[in-house]
Amino acid sequence: MRRRNSLYSIVASLAIVAITTVIMLSILGITAPVSYASTITQPTLKAQTPHIIVYRSPECTCCGGWIKHLKTEGFSVQDFPTSDIEAVKQKLQVPDNLTSCHTAMIDGYVIEGHVPANDIKRLLEKKSNISGLSVPNMPVGTPGMEMGDRKDPFSVLSFDNKNRIGVFNQYL
Repeated sequence: MRRRNSLYSIVASLAIVAITTVIMLSILGITAPVSYASTITQPTLKAQTPHIIVYRSPECTCCGGWIKHLKTEGFSVQDFPTSDIEAVKQKLQVPDNLTSCHTAMIDGYVIEGHVPANDIKRLLEKKSNISGLSVPNMPVGTPGMEMGDRKDPFSVLSFDNKNRIGVFNQYL
């Protein structure tokens, strides 16, 4: 009888340990592997967040609005205020006639000025053979340059390393 009781105690102890383990694993969100192939689903990959590096003058007030626009549109933004923004533009070979108040880099492309996020996304999807995009000057109504309902027409221009310039998009 004593042997039966000790066997019963061992089985009961193992059952308690097993139940406690299952409860703890479920609290931690860990589940047992599924053994039926029909119930296994492939994990879905989340779209990668585009990461953009922005170089701007510390005194510029409109760049913050553009950065906020990018973040709202799902970009991860690294902000680098610099006292020598012109050196950045020269190093990245932004054509003189396409400059604006800030310069950015994303996936090897240069983004100059208040380029809308949707145009940057389209550039990344198309994988165009260009150096970058620019919205020269600072047109009112571009992201970061909002002034009420006023929206000046503007073009998003593409450029390459041979100084060829094209129209990527127009906002009329």
